[in-house]
Amino acid sequence: MKVIHPTAIVNSGAELGEDVYIGPYCVIGPNVVIGDGTRLISHVVVDGYTRIGKGCRIFPFACIGTETQDLKYKGAKTFVEIGDNTTLREYVTINSATEEGQITHVGSRCLLMACTHVAHACHVGDEVIIANCAGLAGHVVVENQCVIGGLTGVHQFVKVGRLCMIGGCAKVTQDCPPFMLIDGNPARAVGLNIVGLKRRNIPEKNIQILKDAFRILYREQLSRPNAIEKINRELEKCPELEHLLNFISSTKRGIIKGGRE
Repeated sequence: MKVIHPTAIVNSGAELGEDVYIGPYCVIGPNVVIGDGTRLISHVVVDGYTRIGKGCRIFPFACIGTETQDLKYKGAKTFVEIGDNTTLREYVTINSATEEGQITHVGSRCLLMACTHVAHACHVGDEVIIANCAGLAGHVVVENQCVIGGLTGVHQFVKVGRLCMIGGCAKVTQDCPPFMLIDGNPARAVGLNIVGLKRRNIPEKNIQILKDAFRILYREQLSRPNAIEKINRELEKCPELEHLLNFISSTKRGIIKGGRE
């Protein structure tokens, strides 16, 4: 059964799934869809054209689907989507997009810790962890299984590759290739995310190939095209290497530099 606290305000147009819990003082707008088993603990605002998946938990004072902070917004119909089994902690803000039909997306099985911000038209993949007070500017893409440290700022239009781990207080202004450890201000690629790769059961052989690719890309002082050419020529192919090469070949902002300041 659905449980709606007497102090909650739920618009009659909202669609609530089975076993949804709407706690005290929550406010739910008319175009909101909330999936089965999702729990809004208390004082949560969900507005706009927002769809929240099954089994999510949203903690007090989170604000989901409200109008973008982009000054170019002119009233277009835009959307927010949250996947299944995602947890949004206290004071998380996820804004709607700017242009007609655009979507701000957060995937499934994510954890967004307190005071994190996801701006207009961002796309956050599955199993992403964003720590306290980190912020994503507009149009940022975060691929699956990334970890973003607390107080980190990610510049608009930046892309963060799969299984990146970004240290706290980093300033990220260029694309972060997959599988890297990222740290610093400005952010630098300081190594390979070995622990993350092993936790995801990536074969040891493939990890070694990625180590060799990191060395060529960041330690041999080659231009990016020359590094890609050497990696293609010398290293055995594996799915992770293919993803890395596709990422760095298609970057529009350029990739972050290597080493520490």
